[in-house]
Amino acid sequence: MVTTLYLIRHGETEGAEKRRYKGTIDVPLSENGVMQMEQLSKYIVREIINCSNPPRPPLLKGDKGRLLTAAYCSDLSRAIKSAELIAKPHSINPIIVSSLRERNFGIWEGMSFDEIKEKYPEEFNAWAGNPLKFSPMEGESTLEMKERVIGVFEKIIGNHNSGCIAIVAHGGVNRIILCHILGIPLENIFSIEQYYGCLNIIEFWDKYPVVKLVNRVIDV
Repeated sequence: MVTTLYLIRHGETEGAEKRRYKGTIDVPLSENGVMQMEQLSKYIVREIINCSNPPRPPLLKGDKGRLLTAAYCSDLSRAIKSAELIAKPHSINPIIVSSLRERNFGIWEGMSFDEIKEKYPEEFNAWAGNPLKFSPMEGESTLEMKERVIGVFEKIIGNHNSGCIAIVAHGGVNRIILCHILGIPLENIFSIEQYYGCLNIIEFWDKYPVVKLVNRVIDV
């Protein structure tokens, strides 16, 4: 039996052009972020229908759970709103999981990259160079984050023996999951890009994972 996971980063947030470490700050989606999720939601419906064997018919009005059987998300509003838009065509409600929230960046939260580089140059360079060994000041370490994220991720996958599910989370969370699946050392976590509104697809064949797609962004 195959379980297909649609691993999604939430859509663009308000003020995204300033490139700040938002972390656990609860920032809403921008208008563009909402449109990203609406387009991605439509893409996922088409993708599931087209990749099914035999092909599944389009969703009919009143159909419940025909395609996605479950959607999980972080407890931050940008992930919740994104998950609601992803789940809407399937008549399911997102399951909110606090362990899927973004990394706590400590005193760096809310600061721009340039502000951190100017105020804490040595600490920022150490963190960027080896995010496993170094942590954001007063924030969460990569190993702490891995423990909470992978623990709940494995529980979610373990609860589904077949069908299609979605996890809507954050850039850091998605990178942790992809590193875990691909066997990539966490020192190289920033070698994986995760744009706003991106889609990753992983198939689990009797729990053996096969990555089919990484960081796909649907044009708005």
